[in-house]
Amino acid sequence: MNNSPMISIVDVSYEYTNVDDTDLIALNHVDLTIEKGEHLVIIGHNGSGKSTLAKQMNALLLPSSGVVEVAGMDTRDPALLWSVRQTAGMVFQNPDNQIVATIVEEDVAFGPENLGIEPTEIMNRVTAALERVDMAQYRHKAPHLLSGGQKQRIAIAGVIAMKPDCIIFDEPTAMLDPSGRKEVINAMKVLNREEGITVVHITHFMEEAVGAHRVAVMEDGKLVMVGTPREIFTRVDELKELGLDVPQMTELASVLRKEGIDIPADVLTVEEMVNHLCQLKLMD
Repeated sequence: MNNSPMISIVDVSYEYTNVDDTDLIALNHVDLTIEKGEHLVIIGHNGSGKSTLAKQMNALLLPSSGVVEVAGMDTRDPALLWSVRQTAGMVFQNPDNQIVATIVEEDVAFGPENLGIEPTEIMNRVTAALERVDMAQYRHKAPHLLSGGQKQRIAIAGVIAMKPDCIIFDEPTAMLDPSGRKEVINAMKVLNREEGITVVHITHFMEEAVGAHRVAVMEDGKLVMVGTPREIFTRVDELKELGLDVPQMTELASVLRKEGIDIPADVLTVEEMVNHLCQLKLMD
């Protein structure tokens, strides 16, 4: 049995080469361990290195220095490339860039076909994957007729059909409306909580991080904070110094506390805020 973490990142740096042959440091000695079954959210402003870090996790990029291992497999080993990518699938920002077929079920089947899976098993996987993202009723539809959120769920199904142990979501809701965002986040939660799939979620929407096990904050290619959502989002002033927001209820709690109202600093959701305010009202 493989007892390795799902993803191990040890002292990883990565440099891009600019057109003038100068180097841009995108990752600077990053250390991070992601356990199997974990839901980790990575936040940071544009250019902080979070998407570069995500691409290290399934060997789309290889470290300039340091080591990335996926389920114990070194991503620098060419012989392990396809095993790494089958273990750690990736969903990107724009679903239109990930959909390759003209019919939904054919698109979901594309990945397993390229893995050489037997046709009957492929159809079983397609059915199961579409059911897991609540898109089975659209299997014979053309993807271009679907909403943005539905397209992204089809892209997720295509990754699920390859049976990964981990899925890395690189800002999957950035181009979606609120309804589409909700659809994708719900699908992500089902995969993690009910299916046990490790989820790594890159986002700039703070509310999307509230339900994670841990939150990692990036700045200038470095990990500057790692902790539970409550631990991270109570550091309101520090996050604002990094140019980041906090969940709306955490922001409200911070304002109320500065006004002398006895609200806990670690409020994350509307439900929690309502409960605390009702308790204060009862104490009056």
